[in-house]
Amino acid sequence: MEIREILSKCDHTLLRQDCTAAEIRELCDQGIRYGCASVCIPPAHVAGAKQYVGDNLRICTVIGFPNGYMTSAAKAFEARDAIAAGADEVDMVVNLGMVKDACWGNVLDDIRAVRAVSAGKILKVIIETCLLTYEEKLQLCSIVSASGADFIKTSTGFSTGGATFEDVELLRAHCDVRVKVKASGGISTLEDAERFIELGAERLGTSRIVKLAMAQGYDPAAPTD
Repeated sequence: MEIREILSKCDHTLLRQDCTAAEIRELCDQGIRYGCASVCIPPAHVAGAKQYVGDNLRICTVIGFPNGYMTSAAKAFEARDAIAAGADEVDMVVNLGMVKDACWGNVLDDIRAVRAVSAGKILKVIIETCLLTYEEKLQLCSIVSASGADFIKTSTGFSTGGATFEDVELLRAHCDVRVKVKASGGISTLEDAERFIELGAERLGTSRIVKLAMAQGYDPAAPTD
């Protein structure tokens, strides 16, 4: 698989707590230059990034991040505010306490509260696979499929683990065909990125793949065969 194809599926990510406006602009420059699907950045940086890139790059941000235990109303407010600031995509974290309590109707309502204010935008639902049992993952595949969300996403990258091949394969097998899979967290090699895509991931949340492409001397402006 060509590096160009891998990069086109990357949400080039910077969610560090102390990231600066200058670092966000650099991330955006890289996202544009290397043909990434989007940049994924903190909500407070959305307005500045959108003004900086205009229509040259999609802006993604995170909602209820990284813990997911905010109220549904708070998540909906975050999403509405982010979209008003220019976000094209929002990645929300499910309420894991509700998951552990098996309050599946409440989990669905939580996602739908964000879906209701994000109509016309891409919504990805982060389920934090590293904290889930196999049965919980299966149940969340059904719930995300029923919610109207566009993607199910493995991880925040801020918990005990990130994406695994086994989880991506499981999510792809058990979600509705309409729901896409995003692998996120700990993707550290181009080989792993390619494998995630082969297993069915249509997006990759990563801070490293662009850096690896740069380190290999990849030139996105070079003509292809």
